[in-house]
Amino acid sequence: MSYVKYGFDPVQVERIKFKLKNPAVKERVKMMMKGVTKYDLQDRTKVRRFVDQLSSLLGESMTPQQKEHLVSFVISQKIDPNNTFHLIKLWGMFR
Repeated sequence: MSYVKYGFDPVQVERIKFKLKNPAVKERVKMMMKGVTKYDLQDRTKVRRFVDQLSSLLGESMTPQQKEHLVSFVISQKIDPNNTFHLIKLWGMFR
């Protein structure tokens, strides 16, 4: 579990993965993230907003520290949502 080194709680990650298996929830997340660019994912303010929206949508409460870990993780990964390799790398990290 390579995501543990970033400060993520494995129990919470499994809970979120389970929720994302629901097709309706998955589609809502996909619609929310539609049009997001790699530049958006390097902007701390925008990423923090995405984290807040996603945690609300999934019904997951997060501490400020957990949110900051997630924001830092997204920025450090330099994710390009239009790059298939980046998406496969993330999928592999959380599967």
